Amino acid sequence: MRQLIIQVPRGQGQKVLDIAKSVDGVNLAQFEAKGSEELIDVVLVHVSNQHVEKLLAKLENISKEHITLSPSGVIALHPPENEAPNQVTNVEERSPIEIFLSGLQSVGSWKGFLGYAAAAGFVVWSGLYTNTLYLLTAAMLIAPFAGPAMNVAIATARGDRQLLGRSIVRYFAALAVTIAIAGILSLIMRQEIPTSLMIENSQISSVAVLLPLAAGAAGALNLIQSERSSLVSGAATGMLVAASLAPPAGILGMASVLGRWDLAIDALFLLLLQLAGINLTAASLFRVFGLSAQGVRYKRGKSWLFPVALACTAIVLSGLLTWQFTNSPNLQRSSLAQRANAEIQEVVSQNPLADLVEANVRFTRTNIKGQNTLLSVVYVQRRPGVTASSVEIRSRLTQAIQTRLLQQNFNITPLVDVSVLESR
Repeated sequence: MRQLIIQVPRGQGQKVLDIAKSVDGVNLAQFEAKGSEELIDVVLVHVSNQHVEKLLAKLENISKEHITLSPSGVIALHPPENEAPNQVTNVEERSPIEIFLSGLQSVGSWKGFLGYAAAAGFVVWSGLYTNTLYLLTAAMLIAPFAGPAMNVAIATARGDRQLLGRSIVRYFAALAVTIAIAGILSLIMRQEIPTSLMIENSQISSVAVLLPLAAGAAGALNLIQSERSSLVSGAATGMLVAASLAPPAGILGMASVLGRWDLAIDALFLLLLQLAGINLTAASLFRVFGLSAQGVRYKRGKSWLFPVALACTAIVLSGLLTWQFTNSPNLQRSSLAQRANAEIQEVVSQNPLADLVEANVRFTRTNIKGQNTLLSVVYVQRRPGVTASSVEIRSRLTQAIQTRLLQQNFNITPLVDVSVLESR
């Protein structure tokens, strides 16, 4: 429920009260006051979230009205007293006008916005350079990417070209600052090789698109839901959005300085994938929950822009996924490593000579031209009663594993190291 303070010329207060009653307003109050220029009536209204826009539409017929909308939810208790539990638990989504205006309010000053982007660049570089995972989490918390990403989605749903353009510019400006800071720091520190955390975070899964789709849905739901109806904080959903953007931005800046264009391309792919995925789900949800091209106190939306922008987003997303699945294994390393590990475990389980102890499978980021190196380190233990030598077990398993991996058409060069561990 929202509280509105409505100021109208003297004599118009009763009309406002009647309008408020028509939209089920409760705990209404009217009193006379003196405005800056004339005598006025002040009307205090508490109305359901879903009726805010309807109330504003009816108030447009009253001239010189001034409206203060409280962005925080209120609990308005009213007779009968035994209905208080139902009144408290009847929590509704925010009205479309409130969602839109809150998005506009998040477009703060450029200095503060870019300052947070620069700070995120320092922190994400520190985490990647020192292989400190919690610093990446800190960078996700302060990275300001969630705001413009959500505003792009709101502008898409509203068909607002002006907001769409401004939000896209802010989105890429923040990314550019974070990327530049990470790159400059690598230059200053004379970094020569990528760190293990850089390599690990550049590995892309075949299901990487699910993260931005989920982030977009979570971000939209956070803006749509009333603050009292959600157990998930805005900071948490903002971190989810930033989680898909901060590490790739840092990797892109650092890898560009190192001349590791394979890492840079992977990071750039992730950044574009995140923006398209977030916009697709978030804009769709905003539209489902009532944001449209034309609304109360909002007339600049273009009805044709939503389907066009959403279609362009879907085309970009489809193009990125096509690029991913036709460029194996470069943009699928994480998933292929898991599949290869499963194949190795199956080969060892079918072999009568040994039992699997552990298998570690990963792609290496070597500079061997034309070779996608998959390094497999396999530890096995001879089965009871097996008299074959460790050399023979190692040779037979190595050949069997390499043959199986090559048969899967992963487009890799499998390097397999089998170690036979003895129990005594």
